[in-house]
Amino acid sequence: MEIRIGITNSGRELTFETAESADAVKTAVAAALDEGRTHLSFTDVKGNSYFVPSANLAFVEIGTEETRRVGFVA
Repeated sequence: MEIRIGITNSGRELTFETAESADAVKTAVAAALDEGRTHLSFTDVKGNSYFVPSANLAFVEIGTEETRRVGFVA
């Protein structure tokens, strides 16, 4: 699933693929904001880790969990 994170005062977005479910990502983001944590951490499908300061979150866009289609689709 693709995750896109907007960071305030930055013209760029952080985009990566993760193996976590949409519910797990939503829960992690909501818990970090509710509990006042200083940062969020994510791991992508390649094993790279990302730490984002929760105070600078502009938005978090969570893509759909869609399997890739195989073959020709009309």
